[in-house]
Amino acid sequence: MMNRRQFLASSSIAAAWVPARRASAAAKYDLVVKGGRVVDPSRKLDALRDVAIANGRIAEIGANIEAGGAEKIDAQGKLVAPGLIDIHTHATRSPDGPKLCLADGVTGLIDAGTQGADGIDQAVRAAQAAPQPCRVLINIGRKGIIAEGDTMDLSRADVSAAKAAIARNRETIAGVKARLSRDVAGANDFEVLRRAQEVASAFRLPVMIHMGQTVSPLAKLFPLLKSGDIVTHMFAPPPNSIIDDAEHILPEVLAARRRGVIFDLGNGRTGHLRWDIAEAVLKTGFLPDTFSTDWTPEGRTTQIIDFPNVMSKFLMLGLPLDRVIACATVNPSRVFGVFRGKGTLKIGAPADIALLELREGTFEFVDNYENKRTGMQRLFPIATVLAGKKVAVHG
Repeated sequence: MMNRRQFLASSSIAAAWVPARRASAAAKYDLVVKGGRVVDPSRKLDALRDVAIANGRIAEIGANIEAGGAEKIDAQGKLVAPGLIDIHTHATRSPDGPKLCLADGVTGLIDAGTQGADGIDQAVRAAQAAPQPCRVLINIGRKGIIAEGDTMDLSRADVSAAKAAIARNRETIAGVKARLSRDVAGANDFEVLRRAQEVASAFRLPVMIHMGQTVSPLAKLFPLLKSGDIVTHMFAPPPNSIIDDAEHILPEVLAARRRGVIFDLGNGRTGHLRWDIAEAVLKTGFLPDTFSTDWTPEGRTTQIIDFPNVMSKFLMLGLPLDRVIACATVNPSRVFGVFRGKGTLKIGAPADIALLELREGTFEFVDNYENKRTGMQRLFPIATVLAGKKVAVHG
């Protein structure tokens, strides 16, 4: 039998609890994505679920969520994934670039070195105007990718100019890009990378290197890479691929991964992806950490098309769906600080969602050398939710 003190204590607890239940029952969602196959590698979730959103964040994931008066998206027969994060684009080249990427499900992106110090303000303005979080990597070459030969003239790899550009745009510049191919840096590749690291280390930023067909062997270049740096175009063919003639991963590549270097696809259109190299690398078990498109306006009509199409190439090459989605969501969310907390549908996370359709059929995919392969599945963008708001719907 309770004494008076115990009775009053229990009564106060009950009084506090009842309104909480009522408040919960009366809670309203802003948007509910209904009946889709939710695939969230960050939570190891692959199941038919509803996703409820309130105040721009994921509020609930479950079966048969009562939507009430909330806006609804019918996702039956579709995939519901975290918003896609593309860490290698050139979206700032086009005034509509970020919006076009957003329509394809990309809710976070990096412009990877379109501009060097001379034109960085233009790229920064475009990134700041993007509807989704967008950051830029400054090209160590002052003229950026627009320059013929880029850093074949070593004076263009101007450390002081790059540092000054970062200092005045620190919130938007997220790293340094170094293009190292023989037709870009030529025999200067090692010194270009060294200078890129000098700039990046002054601000504790990562360096992304564009590899493939370098003059210097990777055994010379890779020791300059530090934890958090990114190697893009990882499936580029020889000379100086990440595999040797016996199709073994180079020891320096393995050592780089062990110390925290990120390996990225960087699909692109010229010299970066060849099917036989991709197959040989994947066969060793050396899988990409991240997928990216190397998006350009021209790429929308050939090879790249959109991010889901690029992801589909690796379904064709045998990677499972959850791994493919992880390489476009939770994995890239860990590479740049602006994306921390994204790439997931966990409760409380920003409500960024890519609604995709996985179609069965016969689909043609092309590498950078006009080699064609046929796959039986392809992902198509259907709708995009950014910060809890439906912002793009296809068809």
